[in-house]
Amino acid sequence: MTVERYIRIIAGLFILASLALGIEGSPLFVSKWALAFTAFVGFNLFQFGFTNMCPLGFILKKLGVPESRFSCGT
Repeated sequence: MTVERYIRIIAGLFILASLALGIEGSPLFVSKWALAFTAFVGFNLFQFGFTNMCPLGFILKKLGVPESRFSCGT
């Protein structure tokens, strides 16, 4: 697996977890403020689309996760 795939998987996991913690009907409800984390992850993905810079990507690269050899632009 590559850095980009890990970013997508972890972002999706964080969004689902924060929704479970922030929606009142959920059995895991903690606070509506958990939805702020969903907004943070969404904003980070949005800026990653424009700048191709992601803090999680830097961490994964430092941990030795390989980068993709292919991209949509090549």
